[in-house]
Amino acid sequence: MSFAIGLDRLASQKFERLRGKRVGVVCNQASVDSSYRHILDLLSDVEIGAVFGPQHGLFGTTQDNMIEWNGEGAPPRSYPTFSLYGEHREPTDEMLNGIDLLLIDLPDVGSRYYTFIWTMSLCIKSAERLGIPVMVLERPNPIGSAVEGPGIAAGFESFVGLHDVPIRHGMTIGEVARQVVDRYYTRAHLEVVEMEGWDRMLYTDQIPYAWVMPSPNMPTVDTAVVYPGGCLLEATNLSEGRGTTRPFEIVGAPFVDGWRLAEALNSLVLEGVYFRALQFEPTFNKHREKICEGVQVHVLDRASFRPVLAYACLINEVAKQTGIHDSSHVKLDRFQATSDETQLPGFAWKQPPYEYVYDRMPIDILSGSEKFRKLVENGGSLNLIKQWLIG
Repeated sequence: MSFAIGLDRLASQKFERLRGKRVGVVCNQASVDSSYRHILDLLSDVEIGAVFGPQHGLFGTTQDNMIEWNGEGAPPRSYPTFSLYGEHREPTDEMLNGIDLLLIDLPDVGSRYYTFIWTMSLCIKSAERLGIPVMVLERPNPIGSAVEGPGIAAGFESFVGLHDVPIRHGMTIGEVARQVVDRYYTRAHLEVVEMEGWDRMLYTDQIPYAWVMPSPNMPTVDTAVVYPGGCLLEATNLSEGRGTTRPFEIVGAPFVDGWRLAEALNSLVLEGVYFRALQFEPTFNKHREKICEGVQVHVLDRASFRPVLAYACLINEVAKQTGIHDSSHVKLDRFQATSDETQLPGFAWKQPPYEYVYDRMPIDILSGSEKFRKLVENGGSLNLIKQWLIG
């Protein structure tokens, strides 16, 4: 059986199931078929009532995380375009007025923090309230079906984890849709247009899948492989490699001794990974135009590599080597891309706000509870980190 994503299958049927309906479309620049044709172009003969863009914008124009998108760059069309990452993350009744069917075709990268699955979830919530059917077009999980990391403790839900799933969740976006409907939106009318010929053990660079960057700092499948661990760095004053050509694979700061860090991490003998010392200079974001030392995370074997474990150990080791510095006095503007925390002489946690949460530490909402932060602050060991990972 040849491989086909949900969009391919719907297009092969000439979108017959959409005929006679006024359709709302939730998509971004990566919503393409196997020939790289964009969904909005393919739907030229379908009545589109509205289009909704997620974080980073309809065509991925907002570079950084936590920068709101208000419709900038959306090409002029005959239908309105709405942002679901700004004043609204959930479609309003007015946005959905006159919509007969909500069609969702968003990529995912297999990590709980990646907000597109939660944009989808909130769209289903709104559609349930209004009795609008939802059709989700299935796409593969680009990093396969492996699962790693704890779930979310009560009270730590956020837009980087609305519902309780592991950090590396191992599901497709269609499977996430079914799960949230089964557990939370039980009156929703959901149809998932499934894929054909997908081997869920494979990564998307091992199959004939049309990879388009789903967001500006997710250039390759290699980035997605490390992202379940690498995103934790956003909650620290370490550069996660934004402003370099290998985001999330390159990590460091001006106060880090890269060679000492690499030696310590390699001595842990973590499976499937090698930490190589390096220097780098980010062109934007944290430590912009400053020489940093740190490591590049080289994945040697995807099957045995555990990204959450690797980056949890990295954060823990930097904290041990540089000390944990108090950044609680730092006052941040809403969604400020960089902060004074980067001026501290050693490791520090980023202070709130983060992803619309103002009363909890960013590392806590990313990791799912206070456990990992407290583990690091108490000088945790490899064994304690492994225990945290399994809950």
